[in-house]
Amino acid sequence: MNIVRYDIGDIVKMKKTHPCGSDRWEIMRTGIDFGLKCVGCGRRVMIPRPKFEKAVRAIVEKKLADSQS
Repeated sequence: MNIVRYDIGDIVKMKKTHPCGSDRWEIMRTGIDFGLKCVGCGRRVMIPRPKFEKAVRAIVEKKLADSQS
């Protein structure tokens, strides 16, 4: 079983599209529940982790860590 790490700021592609037509979501919060923001219209939703992990297809864009030296 592969464990996928989801970070705040990542853009994920979901199996179903949002009513606005977009299937891409930005992760705003992680933990027991995931806070997501639709990239198309800006709508925010909270989804329980098991439902999120079943619904996600792929990580489209990983947020790059800020390297402060």
